[in-house]
Amino acid sequence: MNLTIDLHDETGTLTSEQENLITNLITSAADYEKLEGEIELSITFVDEKRIQEINKEYREKDAPTDVISFALNDEVDGEMDLVMEGMPNALGDIIISVAHISRQAEEYGHSFDRELGFLAVHGFLHLLGYDHMSEEDEKAMFSRQEEILSAYGLTR
Repeated sequence: MNLTIDLHDETGTLTSEQENLITNLITSAADYEKLEGEIELSITFVDEKRIQEINKEYREKDAPTDVISFALNDEVDGEMDLVMEGMPNALGDIIISVAHISRQAEEYGHSFDRELGFLAVHGFLHLLGYDHMSEEDEKAMFSRQEEILSAYGLTR
């Protein structure tokens, strides 16, 4: 597998160590999920105002949120398959609110890095088709997140 992660910190607040943590963690998660071939995705860190604008525009929810994923491989009836032979598999985009990382880390009693990793893996799993619309799906997704974070060594 060859993974390309396009990382953007619009807030300018993440350290190079935190950016490396995300790159390494998502690479580990992709290995854990047994992804193969050329894989591409982007992760953008934004402020609360920007994530609220994105949430309102794309999800019709006029409120800030912690993470939003835009999966390019979602199968929708009538849409062409975007994965073409010989081309990289562009999974999509993950948008993360830096303000939420700090707030939720404090609320849940763990480190900024743990919450940063949690939200990145959460967004990544959404790109792979996981969701939490039902209680059963939520259990499956959250247990997978914990497995990936624990395997990487990013525990509470």
